[in-house]
Amino acid sequence: MLFGAHESISGGVFNAIERGKKATCDTIQMFNKSNSQWRAKKIDQKELDKYFELIEETGVTVSTSHSSYLINMASPKKPLNKMSYDSLKLEMERCNMLKIPNLVFHPGSHVGTGEEEGMDRIAKNINKMFGELKDNNVHLLLETTAGQGTNLGYTFEQLSYMIKRVKDSSQLGVCLDTCHIFAAGYPISDPKDYKKTMKQFDDIIGIDRLRIIHMNDSKKEFGSKRDRHEHIGKGFIGIEAFKNIVNDKRLKNIPMILETPKEEELLEDIKNLKLLRSLVKK
Repeated sequence: MLFGAHESISGGVFNAIERGKKATCDTIQMFNKSNSQWRAKKIDQKELDKYFELIEETGVTVSTSHSSYLINMASPKKPLNKMSYDSLKLEMERCNMLKIPNLVFHPGSHVGTGEEEGMDRIAKNINKMFGELKDNNVHLLLETTAGQGTNLGYTFEQLSYMIKRVKDSSQLGVCLDTCHIFAAGYPISDPKDYKKTMKQFDDIIGIDRLRIIHMNDSKKEFGSKRDRHEHIGKGFIGIEAFKNIVNDKRLKNIPMILETPKEEELLEDIKNLKLLRSLVKK
C-alpha cells in the first residue's frame, strides 16, 4: 500500500518532500503554488533540481497535487470563470514541470444557477483545457465533495455526468475523499455498506477512474453535508471503514493520502500513518 499525507510547500516545493520523509510518508500530496492566491511564483531551475534530488534521495514520491481553493470552474460569472480556468491550466502545466501524475480539484459551485448548468460549464472548461494543453502527462481528478451549499460532485452520478461530457476523458480521473462521501450520504463503515458503496462507484463511474483516495475521518455526522476532517478513528466514520479500504485488494496501488489536522512537528501524520499501516492484514 502507498500511504502518505498532504505536506506544505512553505519555503519551496522541495520542502514538501523533506516534510513527507519526516512524517514517514511513502508518497505525498502538495500544492504546486499558493492555495490562497491567484498568482504563482515561478519555480526556478535551482528549486526544481533540489526537488528532484530529494525525491531520489528520500524515496518519497509526489503522487498528486491539489489545486487552489479559489478555483470555481462552474462559476456563472465570466471573470471568475476565466480566472479559474487560467489558474487550473497553469497548475496542470506546473504539474507537468514537476512530473506530478495527478492534479485533484473540487469540481465547483453553481451558485444558484442549477446543477446541470454548472456541470456543463465544468465539462466545457475541461474540454477546452485538454485541447490547449500540449504533451500533457497529468491526470485531472474530480474530487468527491460533501454537498455543502451549491457545491457539485457530491454524488457518483454527478461525477459520471461530467466525465461523459468530456470528449477525451482518457486523462480524467476521480479522487475519492472518505469524509466527503460519508458526509454526502454514502456509508462505508460496515463491511456490507462499504461493498455496496464501492459497487455503486464501480457501476456508475468505474473503479479504473479512481487514482487517489483522501483518508479522512469526519467531525460531523453521516449525511451532514459538511466537510470537516478528523483524525483516523476519532470521528463519526470510525476505524472499521479504514480497515475496509486498506484491505480492498482492488485499491492496492492507489495512493492513500491524509488531509487531517497537524502541527509543524507532523506528529499527527506519523500517528495516523502508523495506525493505517497497522490495519493492513498480513
